[in-house]
Amino acid sequence: MGLTRARIAVDAMGGDFAPEEIVAGAIQASAELGVDVLLVGDEQQINSLVKKHGGKNSEQIKVIHAEDVITMKEEPLVGIRRKPKASINVAMHLVKEKQADAVVSAGHSGAAMASALLRLGRIKGIERPAIGAVLPTIIPDQSVIVLDVGANVDCKARYLEQFALMGTIYSKYVLGRPEPKVGLLNIGEESSKGNDLALSTHKLLADNQQIHFLGNAEGRDVLSGEFDIIVCDGFVGNIVLKFAEAIGEVMLQIMKEELPQGLHGKLGTAILKPNLMNIKRRIDRAEHGGALLFGVAGICIISHGSSRRGSMFSAIRLAKEAIDNEVLEKIKDNNQQQSVTETPTEATAN
Repeated sequence: MGLTRARIAVDAMGGDFAPEEIVAGAIQASAELGVDVLLVGDEQQINSLVKKHGGKNSEQIKVIHAEDVITMKEEPLVGIRRKPKASINVAMHLVKEKQADAVVSAGHSGAAMASALLRLGRIKGIERPAIGAVLPTIIPDQSVIVLDVGANVDCKARYLEQFALMGTIYSKYVLGRPEPKVGLLNIGEESSKGNDLALSTHKLLADNQQIHFLGNAEGRDVLSGEFDIIVCDGFVGNIVLKFAEAIGEVMLQIMKEELPQGLHGKLGTAILKPNLMNIKRRIDRAEHGGALLFGVAGICIISHGSSRRGSMFSAIRLAKEAIDNEVLEKIKDNNQQQSVTETPTEATAN
């Protein structure tokens, strides 16, 4: 991207705490990350919040009016077709018209995915998009990307192979892993374990020279740091994601409850504060912000519906990292190269 500032369209009306928390996080991201933010939604509400949170004089904040909002109760495909001027649709249109480089939304995840597919389309060679969530591991400053975590309840082996390839590119260029290690989530380490999907996927991953496949990963391995990428279908992946988020919340709550009270407790907490902040940073989902929608022809970050300003800041940072590292272009290039080298038999196998 050179010296060009990233332009990120934010669905300001999406999420449980929209628009205020979304706008506040976006203003903070614009100031600290050096990005141009396009806040999409009710113009009057957003302008008022921009002034309230200190962004009124910022040249990096632009408000784009959108008449409608897709609620969590609406069926995704029906909603985006019935409401073409909904905030998520307007935000996606900005990317399609190259007025923005990425979209961030904490609204209806199904609507965000459907809007991305209809307006941006899929990358050539990718049959299904996948939502990839970056999670912490027990190794400091090392993350694992799990995909799919909700886009596809039912998968075929070749879909998971494509997920592994996209995850490899992201892990290499954004997370800084020279040779990303891929694991297939399964009920056992042995290659003979699992259902038909696991068995056929294992063979595809083992045979693909573009993937550094270590074999099956059990549930206990997901956050071990042994793997950089974990692939699975969206049904299993979503359960893993929600469970990991719950564990983080439980740990933070236990820490609060177990810290000693009174004067000695305050002194002890003051001494431990740097360590406690590091623990919070590593396990708090707000620090990770959201998940990247892989496979669509544009950068789209899907944030948690309960996102507050900290989560929105992190989601915009995630979008900026994907833009700066040209993840979309690298995935496109990889698929073009693979389509040239594949024979028709290979392309249709499994």
